[in-house]
Amino acid sequence: MATLARARRRESSNYWPGFVDALSSLLLVIIFMLSLFMLTQFFLGQEIQGRDTALQRLNSQIAELTELLQLERANSNDLESTISMLTATLAGAEAERDRLAGQLSGVGTGLDDKDAQIASLQEDLAGAQELSDEANAAVALLNQQLAALRSQISALEAALEASEARDTENRTQIADLGRRLNVALAQRVQDLTRYRSDFFGRLREILEGRADVRVVGDRFVFQSEVLFAPGEASISPQGLPDLDALAQAILQLEDEIPDDINWVLRIDGHTDRRPISNIQFPSNWELSAARAISVAKYLVDQGVPPARLVAAGFGEFAPLDPANTEEAYRRNRRIEFKLTEG
Repeated sequence: MATLARARRRESSNYWPGFVDALSSLLLVIIFMLSLFMLTQFFLGQEIQGRDTALQRLNSQIAELTELLQLERANSNDLESTISMLTATLAGAEAERDRLAGQLSGVGTGLDDKDAQIASLQEDLAGAQELSDEANAAVALLNQQLAALRSQISALEAALEASEARDTENRTQIADLGRRLNVALAQRVQDLTRYRSDFFGRLREILEGRADVRVVGDRFVFQSEVLFAPGEASISPQGLPDLDALAQAILQLEDEIPDDINWVLRIDGHTDRRPISNIQFPSNWELSAARAISVAKYLVDQGVPPARLVAAGFGEFAPLDPANTEEAYRRNRRIEFKLTEG
């Protein structure tokens, strides 16, 4: 007893493990927050990608409308050139008509030898008048086409302005959506953190005084010896009361957490680095996974919904203590419980 008391005094005066656990807790909190940030960026990226697709489609429509507008403007310029040419032709025809009319009026009525010339001039005058009428009709038609073209250009410009307005509105909606998504995710993280703190607080009260059950960062850690015999994956009777208490805490937590918060309790099995190889467990992976599954099945038998549980086996590849000592092996043989997002 005296030796045990001295050992406990030495252990109580050693603050280094507590300091390491505190640093580990801080590191795990930082990793958890970074993971949540990456998840947030992923969902935001998916939403923005969908908006970008819509923006690309709108930009494509705007480019088509712009190209069509340029084409119609080119046609308008061609029509205006044609109108100018026909106007010049009409002016020339009218000038020729006036010249012929002047020549006709200057011819004396008493000159018989001028009758043929007068008839020819009258015929030329009629042809010039006909050409003038045709030119006027062509000019009127071109003016109508030009008016219709200008209406189409106005409609295209209005459609282009509407598309640009929708583009600006969509960009504003995307920015607002990203902001609201970040706020919502931050609120979910805060809510889950608060419920995790309550859950761990209850477990601390239930398992108070147990040296083989402790909190490491954001996880509750059970030494494997609490629940399993060496090399076995069946829960020992000695570990059932602790799992019963854990199941009751989970069920109480499920009643308190709102339905819109997606959460799970992850059960991680870990072994020490010493290899195992038999028919039932060819490696430490199989052993650690089987232990995690056994715990999950027992919790389901106690009423915990299977959808709220995740079982994982890490084998010997996530040690708490890398040393090759019996104490390190004992610390690394463990079952961890972590409340996290689903």
